[in-house]
Amino acid sequence: MPRRGLLIAAVLALPACGIATVAPAQPLDKTADRPGAAAPSALTAEYQRQLAAYRQARQKFDDEAAAYWGAVAQRRRLRNAKRREHEEIVLHDYVLTQPPLYAGPPPPSYPPRADEEAARETPAPPRKYVPVVADFLKSAQDHFGFAPQRPRSEVEFKRAYARLALDASLTKEQIVRIYVFETGGNGTYDAQAGLEYSRRGRAVSPALGYNQLLNTNSVELLAERGDEFIVVLKTRAAALDGEAKEALEHKIDILRRMITFCRTVPDDWSAHDALANTPQGLGVHAILLDVDIGPLLQVQKLVDSVAFARRQGHKAPLSAAELQMMNLTGDGNGLDIVTMPAAMRERVPTANFFLQAGYERNPVAMRNNVVAKLLATTDAAMDRGMKLPGARELAAAATR
Repeated sequence: MPRRGLLIAAVLALPACGIATVAPAQPLDKTADRPGAAAPSALTAEYQRQLAAYRQARQKFDDEAAAYWGAVAQRRRLRNAKRREHEEIVLHDYVLTQPPLYAGPPPPSYPPRADEEAARETPAPPRKYVPVVADFLKSAQDHFGFAPQRPRSEVEFKRAYARLALDASLTKEQIVRIYVFETGGNGTYDAQAGLEYSRRGRAVSPALGYNQLLNTNSVELLAERGDEFIVVLKTRAAALDGEAKEALEHKIDILRRMITFCRTVPDDWSAHDALANTPQGLGVHAILLDVDIGPLLQVQKLVDSVAFARRQGHKAPLSAAELQMMNLTGDGNGLDIVTMPAAMRERVPTANFFLQAGYERNPVAMRNNVVAKLLATTDAAMDRGMKLPGARELAAAATR
């Protein structure tokens, strides 16, 4: 970045006495060093012109986007009301146009300048930090004195997960194909979104594990299902003795404290989301890495989606791709997709099932911008990954 107030000094050597003196400092004229360079004021004027054009175009886009996503939310509320009243949902209950895309000029680069105007340069806002596994572990230790019991191998976690899933009446197809879609077919129990393929990548969300649960999911599952998890763990502890029994009972005590914390807010997604992003909430998310507790939450998320569909009257078995829609977009939106007639799937944009921020972070939904394409792409991705070592390992664990 240019430095302001740069001064140059000339050193004069006096051969008669061998003493050096310093001449008075003179301001540096940088434009003289760059033949043909524009004066700073001209550069600033051009920058301001470009900035004004960008702001105008961006404001126009933001207004269009706000209207579009407002319509999406309004139609979603309408569909939910019709579903409660058992009324038929028709094509025009959805927004049928695609979201607006920004096509204006990019934000201009700040011009290089040597004058004091450089001091007024506004730095670009830092990219929002996404917490990673190290943060979850630190918060868990700091706020709950908890360190998850890691599996001795990936196979150990897969077996625990598969056993619970099959006992909960999930199918082998659902278990393995959702794992393939969420983790690429070779993912680990601690895989985080954006880091599935390389630890040197950049995390794009706090989502973890075989089903990519968010930190909000972890808080919500403990708030709503925590007592059931305690019963399962107490039953296991009763069958143990010695140090193993003491360790699991200690873990149960910590889990109880986490459950109490998760119930300090109303049972509402927004409230759970706010709590999940506190330091204590990030610590709760670390339970997904525990070989005893993590599989319980991962399985429960899918089981809750199946139960929701049945409560809403959808008795047909869910394919892996259909269950993934509920895992990806939430139960209500996912069921909306699952129950949609095939002809409508060809026309309804996927944007109808997302909030703006979630949609813009989901390149799969953006590229496959109608429901039929999204389902087809989901199935194709599952097909491609079924022969990878991680998928085959989980398939073997899910075979009885």
